[in-house]
Amino acid sequence: MILLLAAVGLATQARDTVAVAGGRLAGVIAPSGVLEFRGIPYAAPPVGTLRWRATEPAAPWKGVKDASQWGPRCMQERVFADMNFRSPGISEDCLTLNVWAPPHCTPKCPVLLYFYGGGFVAGDGSEYRYDGESLARRGVIVVTANYRLGVFGFLALESLARESRHQVSGNYGLIDQISALDWVLHNIAAFGGSPGGITIGGESAGSISVTALMVSPLSRDMIAGAIGESGGLINPTLPPVLLDTAMERGREFATALGGLSLSALRDLPADTLLARAAGRQFPIAIDGWVLTTPPETTLAHGWQASVPLLVGWNSEEGSWRRYFDSVPPTPQNWVAVLKRIFGDQADSALHYFPGTDSNQVKQSATLMSGANYTALSTWKWAQMAARTGGHPVYVYQFTRPRPGATRAVHSAEIEYALGNLGTNHVYAWTPDDSITSAVTEAYVEAFVKNGTPQATGLPAWPALAGDSPRVMVLNEHPHPEDASFAAAFRFLDTFLRSRTH
Repeated sequence: MILLLAAVGLATQARDTVAVAGGRLAGVIAPSGVLEFRGIPYAAPPVGTLRWRATEPAAPWKGVKDASQWGPRCMQERVFADMNFRSPGISEDCLTLNVWAPPHCTPKCPVLLYFYGGGFVAGDGSEYRYDGESLARRGVIVVTANYRLGVFGFLALESLARESRHQVSGNYGLIDQISALDWVLHNIAAFGGSPGGITIGGESAGSISVTALMVSPLSRDMIAGAIGESGGLINPTLPPVLLDTAMERGREFATALGGLSLSALRDLPADTLLARAAGRQFPIAIDGWVLTTPPETTLAHGWQASVPLLVGWNSEEGSWRRYFDSVPPTPQNWVAVLKRIFGDQADSALHYFPGTDSNQVKQSATLMSGANYTALSTWKWAQMAARTGGHPVYVYQFTRPRPGATRAVHSAEIEYALGNLGTNHVYAWTPDDSITSAVTEAYVEAFVKNGTPQATGLPAWPALAGDSPRVMVLNEHPHPEDASFAAAFRFLDTFLRSRTH
């Protein structure tokens, strides 16, 4: 061990070093004793001729590399107001990861590799809500990794496919994630971690990414478990498209730029490319390499990673307001909404999403809005994995609203699950919030360590099974209950499938 002194923020802390594939790293020792290593390059900067290519290994360095500072976040606009970064700015040179490790791991510590959300257009591993110190104090090594976003991470073009060894293009953000997972697999032992004990996790786009890595033949043999918070790579939540469709989107973008050649596109300044791509979507593609079949097909046949799975969503993933605009949520207006959406199946929809008064209308509309956003895809992922995965699947509904709110909105669970209420100063947290965080983090800890969320002193969490499934309600009074939403979700899924055929 090499002990040095370094200023980090306002604190002076000891530093520790580890040896990884590229050389030695000097991190910092937090007051809690947790070892923190920030801004570790896990791949070569994807710039110049490496823009829109699969990752290359990071170049080794001489001496001891300073790992006390966050790396820059990947190219992105300021999209979401609730994202608070510690990174110094944006850059294409962004493929770094961060590690929080307990001071002692005997035997080797289990690992949680966590991917940020942000719709594949924003996010960063330095965000306060993803901080890994709290779980590290509990004996879990936490890693967050940056991955390319938007046009930089998912542009697909025929010219890119032609130069690819695998004749594919797009999905660079997923390739980054797989490369980060591979780096963790081969280097985490240096931090005291178990290469055979890596659980991948994430929220929103991060959860969708977990689906992708679970089903991808490139990564499914690297993981020991998976956690998905609010979203699966399954219709209706950002389902992948065929490669030809993704390349058609890419052609439209290139045409809008004046039909630039690939070399000219690579020569464009990153800021210019980011600005010109604003508002455009670059979808995940079934490319035959990263994703060989639609995730639903993979899950239906049991070809995914055979590992324990913990997934769920929040009580207000989507708002009832999306259906009403300026009109009140009355039963009459709700019937009109259902007729507009479901046509001749509106009466059946009203059976599953009833609305006899304004309160029930709000409840049903909230349920349907959340299902269309993230909940239905997450539920389908869980059901298929339970049938074919060969390991238990655990489902939650997070219902604790932040102070001042009536329900738990999308992404609200992150600070609770990772023990980071103290990093968010927007809310006046209450004792019930602290209890909910302690409960949720204990379940996460148990799952990462043991492949099951059974935690001492907490209610038993039933695995998903049979025709009467049960889910765990996470709040200050955690308890299992019947999945009362299941019939409504089945109706909605059937309807959505009928519209795609």
